[in-house]
Amino acid sequence: MMIPQRLRLAAAALLISASPLLAQRPPDPPRPFAWWKSEPFKKELGLTADQSSRIDKIWETTRLELRQEWDELSKLEAKLSRMIQSDADEAALTRQIDRVETARANANKSRSLMLVQMVKVLTPEQRTRFNALHDRWQQEQQQQQQPQRQGRPPDGPRPPQH
Repeated sequence: MMIPQRLRLAAAALLISASPLLAQRPPDPPRPFAWWKSEPFKKELGLTADQSSRIDKIWETTRLELRQEWDELSKLEAKLSRMIQSDADEAALTRQIDRVETARANANKSRSLMLVQMVKVLTPEQRTRFNALHDRWQQEQQQQQQPQRQGRPPDGPRPPQH
């Protein structure tokens, strides 16, 4: 089947004009929900002051590392966007994409390890209660965001998942 020349040109123009949008810098990292400081969460979990303090220390020691990783990811994404706009060769783009994805994986790994450390502070019973609280909190967040997002999935702050 032959595709008319005008249709091919229109499709190419659309792809070229959309390429900067496809390689925009990543969104800022999710703003954490400090559930270990939230009175309702603390009360329903039976979280002790010591547990809350230990979880906060985990957060504080990891926060700088996470910020640096997100900043690095942002810089790499911006460079990729500039490379796409300047029509860089495919080999250079591939190397930059690899750098971007490695940085994204590192940031996600650091965040996941932090969350695992936080949850380990909880007792098994608290973890069970936490899962129920997390599910309820997530449903409330989705309901609040639904009118604003018109069917798009939420990407806002998330408490730890396990």
